[in-house]
Amino acid sequence: MTKEKQNSYQSQRKKAKEFSSREEYLEHELSIMKFRRWRINLPFRDFNIEIEDLVPALAATIGKVVMVTAMVAAFATQFGLTPEFVAENVRYELLIAGGIFVILFSAILNPTANLAGTHGPMIPLIPIIAAAGGHPLALGILIGVFGLALSITKGGSMLMKLTGVGVRGGLLIYLGAVGLISQIGKLELWASGIDSGVISFAVIGVTILIYAYLAKVNKRWLAIPLCSALAGVIAFSMGADFAFTTKPGFPHMNPFWWWGESTGWQLGWPNFGHFVAVIPFAILAVAMWSPDYLGHRVFQELNYPKKAKSVLMDVDDTMTVASIRQAVGAFLGGGNIASSWGTYMIPAAIAKRPIPGGAVLTAILCVLAAIFGYPMDLAMWEPVLRVALIVGVFLPLLEAGMQMVRKHKDSLSAGTCIFACAFVNPVFGWAFSMLLDNMGLIGDRERAQELSLKEKLIIPGIMFIVCIVSLGLVGQLPGIPGIF
Repeated sequence: MTKEKQNSYQSQRKKAKEFSSREEYLEHELSIMKFRRWRINLPFRDFNIEIEDLVPALAATIGKVVMVTAMVAAFATQFGLTPEFVAENVRYELLIAGGIFVILFSAILNPTANLAGTHGPMIPLIPIIAAAGGHPLALGILIGVFGLALSITKGGSMLMKLTGVGVRGGLLIYLGAVGLISQIGKLELWASGIDSGVISFAVIGVTILIYAYLAKVNKRWLAIPLCSALAGVIAFSMGADFAFTTKPGFPHMNPFWWWGESTGWQLGWPNFGHFVAVIPFAILAVAMWSPDYLGHRVFQELNYPKKAKSVLMDVDDTMTVASIRQAVGAFLGGGNIASSWGTYMIPAAIAKRPIPGGAVLTAILCVLAAIFGYPMDLAMWEPVLRVALIVGVFLPLLEAGMQMVRKHKDSLSAGTCIFACAFVNPVFGWAFSMLLDNMGLIGDRERAQELSLKEKLIIPGIMFIVCIVSLGLVGQLPGIPGIF
């Protein structure tokens, strides 16, 4: 037997019953996997599919339906398109991006590249993009081009390396806290709208109890399906209306239909002016990727065993996949703006599972949801949607950030990052606090002294200038009117 075969996943794999606990078995699985980067990886040869993979797959499918619907609906509102267009485009995205791309890239070709999800922070900017004369296809292509340039130059991993522990923790705490408060507020607003405010109180109350118990017994990976299901049951039993409205079917699969002047987007193909109009938004979207990707990889580092280095999410490869998915998906007619898939990565990391196993199940569930239609209605129902995001994304973000800020010097960096994020937004907060931290003005001064001039000032300084200019051009700096 060759040395390669002796060290292969198949030869080192053991049955779950040979271990004293399920957690020990899952950690052993993580430690023996060695994926082939940009080569063929196959289920049961290079990785296995476990029952725990179903949880991140469910969470990812719910998150995908929710986020793509929000993204496409924001575009549709600006361009005067109908709700039927939104449903059709979401189906299209679920089939192409949720099915084909996930299987091809994150399960077969590169299992250390996270799935390409939805860039949530870009949703509030869509009205500004439309007002500036932007075109969704032009935006998608430029994001893909800029993203590939960053991934090829290894810029993503460099920025992750230069982001100190305190800055990471502060960013996660801010994102988790703001998102948590926002989701609770939206659930309460929905309950008030149906004249039954007590529903939101009951749903959140039960969610807190169940989540606390799952954390105590070390089963937080069950939080999304269990808490979401209970939220739906409680809301329905207390009188909240729910009905299936999206019928089974297939979307249009012809890009020329989607980019016709009287069909699909009803915008036609973009011209040179459209590309010029979306340049600052495309730069900003790619600039936002680094803190987003950083937060997702942190969950693997916190939950995986120390020796499971070969299965950690590769930031540059994830950027490559997201860039390709963005450009191709936009050309085909999709309205999504891509990023690292947080509603998949976070629960997968908590469940101690690598990327590819759950990616296979996610692709299957997304395709089934698109074809049958009815699961889309359930995933978008307010109590299910809000609770899934609370326990699957924002609470874990908050907890991870708090775990990282343990030393006094890190708390200073974290506090500055949170302050800067609240002042402008997370992109500004991350870039500004990273620059200060690496220069030794806040946080760990010993770490700053070990950095070269390039790492201490040049790269963080360029990133800060890029973020400031991009934010300023699109009117995202307080008190400064945007050009676009």
